[in-house]
Amino acid sequence: MSESIEEKPSSISNLQEVELACPECHSGMIHLRYITYFTWLHQELVSVPNFPAWVCDVCGRREYDERAVRWLNILLNPSAGKRSRLRRANQHTAQTDQPHP
Repeated sequence: MSESIEEKPSSISNLQEVELACPECHSGMIHLRYITYFTWLHQELVSVPNFPAWVCDVCGRREYDERAVRWLNILLNPSAGKRSRLRRANQHTAQTDQPHP
């Protein structure tokens, strides 16, 4: 007995071939495209070229790739690249008359 199991696409190249119905207009199909993503960071406009998004071929609705948005948020985080300052609990915080090594 042989069963055909349909595999889900696992790579970006396979995802470009996937067509899904548009949740907005219900008549178009959304396709993976690479567009320029714009966002404001405080008072500055940031543009990111070649950003993955699902775009409808009829109404133009865009749904940005969730993973790429998370990565971008991490990169644009003001504390990105800075060391976190974790303070160690000093075991010798109690004042004693003994010298500390």
